[in-house]
Amino acid sequence: MNYWLVKSEPAAYSWAAFVKDGGTAWTGVRNFTARLNLRAMKCGDRVCFYHSVTGKEVVGLAQVTREAYPDATAKEGDWSCVDLAPVKAFVKPVPLEVIKSDALLAGIPLVRQSRLSVSPLTKEQFARVLALGGTKL
Repeated sequence: MNYWLVKSEPAAYSWAAFVKDGGTAWTGVRNFTARLNLRAMKCGDRVCFYHSVTGKEVVGLAQVTREAYPDATAKEGDWSCVDLAPVKAFVKPVPLEVIKSDALLAGIPLVRQSRLSVSPLTKEQFARVLALGGTKL
């Protein structure tokens, strides 16, 4: 199993909307590194859902329900998407400031490459984010 973090601006697509929808195709990614990350995702992989811009915090846990396929929203180019489904909300959100100050998490792509919308986490990093959010699988 692999672990990931995806980012969404709550004004564009919030955790609450994701939960209400029961899942979504994670479309609109137009960064080559993020595209490679999408293509590496496997069914059942766990995903941290991060609110960017407003809030700046990990708010929920999702999982991959369909592996990479062509993104129908792409007008040009070879872009991919995956399907994600919500698993559970975090007991308490994990703010970016907490992530930056944590020795295990300070070097994750969310901190180092702030514009990257889909990024990997190690098993240890994923477990640490869950622990900071008071959340268990």
